[in-house]
Amino acid sequence: MSYVPPHLRNSGSTPSTTGTSSLTLDADRSKLSKSSTDFRQSSRSLRLAVPEPVFPHWNPSERVLRMQPEQVENVRLRLNVDVTVTSDSSPAPAPVESFTDMCLDPSIMKDIAFHEYTTPTSIQAQAMPVALSGRDLLGCAETGSGKTAAFAIPMIQHCLAQSPVRRGDGPLALVLAPTRELAQQIEKEVKAFSRSLDSLKTAIVVGGTHIKEQRSELKAGVDIVVATPGRFIDHLQQGNTSISRVSFVVLDEADRMLDMGFEPQIREVMCNLPEKHQTLLFSATMPTEIEALAQEYLTNPVQVKVGKVSSPTANVSQKLEKVPDSEKIDRLLDLLVEEATQAERSGHPLPLTIVFVERKTRCDEVAEALVVQGLHAVALHGGRSQSEREAALRDFRNGSTKILVATDVASRGLDVTGVSHVINLDLPKTMEDYVHRIGRTGRAGSMGQATSFFTDRDMFLVANIKKAIADVGSGNPVAYATGKVARRKEREEAAAQKEARTALSKLSLMGPTEISIEDKYRFMIAASNNKGEGAADSAWDD
Repeated sequence: MSYVPPHLRNSGSTPSTTGTSSLTLDADRSKLSKSSTDFRQSSRSLRLAVPEPVFPHWNPSERVLRMQPEQVENVRLRLNVDVTVTSDSSPAPAPVESFTDMCLDPSIMKDIAFHEYTTPTSIQAQAMPVALSGRDLLGCAETGSGKTAAFAIPMIQHCLAQSPVRRGDGPLALVLAPTRELAQQIEKEVKAFSRSLDSLKTAIVVGGTHIKEQRSELKAGVDIVVATPGRFIDHLQQGNTSISRVSFVVLDEADRMLDMGFEPQIREVMCNLPEKHQTLLFSATMPTEIEALAQEYLTNPVQVKVGKVSSPTANVSQKLEKVPDSEKIDRLLDLLVEEATQAERSGHPLPLTIVFVERKTRCDEVAEALVVQGLHAVALHGGRSQSEREAALRDFRNGSTKILVATDVASRGLDVTGVSHVINLDLPKTMEDYVHRIGRTGRAGSMGQATSFFTDRDMFLVANIKKAIADVGSGNPVAYATGKVARRKEREEAAAQKEARTALSKLSLMGPTEISIEDKYRFMIAASNNKGEGAADSAWDD
C-alpha cells in the first residue's frame, strides 16, 4: 500500500511517478488519488501483493492456564492492576508474573536474562499477555512503570512470526511517540530485547536528523520503525516507506501526542492501515480525548490500569518556596551550591538534578549561570539540534553532567536512573504537567525530592498542590482531570480565582463588607492568604 498524501487524493489527475514502479503500483496510485475512500478500497487489492500478517495462537504455561478465576483476581489485586473488557468480549488473559511462564521466543528469553530482568512489573505482567494473545490494548500507567518493555517484547515476538521483510517493504510494526527523546529511548529498549536477533532490523525516524540517512535505511527494509508522527508522515509522502505490512501498531504517550497537536498525523496513519492489525495505545493519563481515540481505532480493547493513574508519586518529598522572579536564579544557585558542598563533605557525588524552566532562552541562561558557578550543567530544549540534545542526555545519564536544565521537553517519557532532585524554577501552568515533572524522580521504588519556586501568579496551582497534600493527609485520594478540555477548565478557574482575589483586595481597602465567592474557590483564596506560605513539605501517598 503506497501512501498518497491527502492533497492528492481528491485530485482529478493521477500523480506523476518516477523510477521503476510496477504497473500494478501505478494503477493503484491512480485509484488512490481519487479519494481517501477509494484509497481504502483499492488497498485491499494491493495487499494481495504482500504477505498476509500472521497472528499466531499464544498460550502461557500450563501453570497459568490452570489458574482459577478467583486466583486471577487475587494476582491482579496484589499487582494493583484493574482490568476492564467490553460486555461482548471474552475475558482478558490472566496476568503472568514470570517471563518464563509467558512462553516467549528463546532468543527473547536470552536477552531478558542478559539484561538481568527477573520479574515483570505490574503493567508488564498484565499487558504482555493481552498483547501476546493478539488483542487490542488500552494501557494506562505512570511513566517509569516499565510499559515500554510491555509492548516491545510482544512486538518483537509478533515480528518473528511474519514473513521476512524484503527490500522496499514497509515495516511490520510501528511505534509512534511524541518526542525524539522518547523515541530514542523506545528504540534502545527494542534493541535490548532483540540483540540476539541479527535478522531483526529497527529504524528510528525523528526530526532534527538528516532525512536522507533515514530514507536509505527505510528503503533497505526494516522490521520495526519507532517514529515521531510528523517525520513519519514526511517519509510516507515522499514514498520512502509504506504501511502495507504494518500489523502491530503502538501509540505511546498518546495523551502527550494529542497535546502536541499530532492528532491529524495519527489519524492519517490509523485510517490507512491494513485491515488486519493489532493496536496498543498507552497513556499516562486518561482524558476524554484518549477515550475517544480508543473508541475510534481500537477493537474491543482490554483496558489495563495500574495503580492510581494521574496521581503524584508516593516516593517524592515536595517543597514549595515563594521566591520573586528576580531572585529565582540566585536562590537556585544557593540551593545547588549548598547541596554540592554537603555532597563533597560526605564524600558523595552531587546527586543528579533536573531544573525545569518555562522558556528556551531562560533554559540557556540558567545553564550558563550554573556553569559560571562551577557546577556541571547542560541545557535541553526544543531549540537545540538533535546532536546537542543527544549529547546533553548522554552526559546526564552517565553522570559526567550532574544538572540538566530543561523545558517541558523532558517532563514526559524521560527515564534517567538516579535522578534524586527535581527543581521547578518556573512552575508549569497545570497540575497534570506538575505531576509529570516531579515524576522524573522517585522512580523504581527510590526516594526523590521536588522543590518548586512560586510567585503570586502561580497561586492557583499552588493552592491545588496544597489542597492535594491536605486531602492525602485526611486519607482522601488525590484526583484531578487531565487533557485539553480539563486544562481549558483549569484556565477558566484560574481566571475566576484571580478575579476573586482582586475583588477581595479592593474590598479590603474599602473596609469590612461581605463578598460572595463560589464554594469551590474558597480553598484557593484561603490558601493564598496564609501567612506562612513560604514553604510546605509533604510526601505524597498513594
